Amino acid sequence: MEEIYDEDRPLSTCEAIIMKAIWDKGEDISIPELSETLRTRYGKDYKRTTIVTFILNLTAKGFARQYRVGRYAYVHATKSEEEYMQKLLREQMDFWFHGDAAKMVTALCSCEKISKEEIRAIRRILDDLGD
Repeated sequence: MEEIYDEDRPLSTCEAIIMKAIWDKGEDISIPELSETLRTRYGKDYKRTTIVTFILNLTAKGFARQYRVGRYAYVHATKSEEEYMQKLLREQMDFWFHGDAAKMVTALCSCEKISKEEIRAIRRILDDLGD
């Protein structure tokens, strides 16, 4: 059976939480371990069937795939957290700031208390990008 991908559909909040748990693990995660992480870290007490349904949706969106080893099913992230964060940031910048990165950075800096060390780090990043 040929797999159909719909990578343009955004992740739901529940799907994003599941992907965050997978990415935080840093390697493939078993369904029981994923279930426990969702319960303890995110307060989501999903049934196994619900988690599997979310994983099927994530597979259709090109974010994950599921496989079995013995009696356990595992989930493997097929997109990186960095890829997803960059996509979200681009979308937010386009929507809220009409594609203006300077306005987005200004908004970030004006609404959060940013330490002097963080300001120095941001300056270094911007200087490096300008070279």
